[in-house]
Amino acid sequence: MAVDALGWRMKFGVIAPSTNTIVQPDFDDMRPRGVTNHFSRIHIPNNPLNSDADFEQLMVNIRRELAAAVDRVVTCEPGYIIMGMSSETFWDGVEGSVRFRERVEGQAGLRISMGSDASQEALRRYGDIKRLGVITPYMPVGDGNVRKFFEDAGFEVARLKGLRCASPIAIAEVPESVLRAAIMEVNGDDIDAIIQVGTNLSMARLAASAEEFLGKPVIAINTATYWHALRNNGIDDKIEGFGRLLSEF
Repeated sequence: MAVDALGWRMKFGVIAPSTNTIVQPDFDDMRPRGVTNHFSRIHIPNNPLNSDADFEQLMVNIRRELAAAVDRVVTCEPGYIIMGMSSETFWDGVEGSVRFRERVEGQAGLRISMGSDASQEALRRYGDIKRLGVITPYMPVGDGNVRKFFEDAGFEVARLKGLRCASPIAIAEVPESVLRAAIMEVNGDDIDAIIQVGTNLSMARLAASAEEFLGKPVIAINTATYWHALRNNGIDDKIEGFGRLLSEF
């Protein structure tokens, strides 16, 4: 059977918001030889995010455009779908996450990896993880849905730092100094692991560094999601520079 000249092991179809400038380079940096990433964009405006109501409208905009983005990416005949956005995958807790996955898989006719599934599976690979420190770029309504998801999944969210980024594009403009401070704010002797959500936050390499100096799991959502997609397709390449998840598990 004929195979793609570059994606001879796997062609991933990736869905991401049009404002997201971090997830594509992150995924490409993690890409093993013979695997290719093919992005389809959910068209959303870069509207201000000054309140929960603004954030709710952002979610409405994403939901309105999602189906068209899925339809576009399947025309390249990928073998698997990755959700390059995380907010919608956490919405309404575990039950909402399952409904979302089933809806997208039904439309695409393909299995998918997404941040909610990937993050809880990644945490469990590290062992007995119970108490979490969580970092998000969201407004409080988004933070509440993230908290609900992890608590539904059996974890305790002991500390959560929501950065309340002022717009979708502003998420990608958060400097490393702010993220480093957020890591230290949610950390503590009582915290088993730290996890960052929001695929437009640039934290993949910082998380790997923090994992070393804190001596505990620090997981970036982009790393977890791409790891989940690779491993669910039997691609076990160990990739350095992104923490223990990709280099050991």
